[in-house]
Amino acid sequence: MAHFAEIDSNNIVLRVIVVDNNDLLDSENNESEALGITYLKNGFGGDWVQTSYNRSFRKNYAATGYTYDSTRNAFIPPQRFASWNLNEDTCIWEAPVARPDDGKWYEWDEATTNWTERE
Repeated sequence: MAHFAEIDSNNIVLRVIVVDNNDLLDSENNESEALGITYLKNGFGGDWVQTSYNRSFRKNYAATGYTYDSTRNAFIPPQRFASWNLNEDTCIWEAPVARPDDGKWYEWDEATTNWTERE
């Protein structure tokens, strides 16, 4: 099964749907993203981009609210906190300070831009 994300005019993911692999096959039985897009446009309209459930391409599996960045060719989750930075290799937002690795529970405190221990 193939997965496709519908994106709006701002490249925000509206939904992700599954398409049968047979709907992506060309005349030589090779899967084609373009055929999947045509199939979806004919059936639903809109703009579509294929996504990978196992993240083998486009960095992250798309989800509602993610952004498709065509320059990076990646789906990027919403930025959780203003202080977090985008990791260009993974296209995942990361805290500017590493979370302590001492077995305790922590949550991000944006006011102090640091991790605070949870009670």
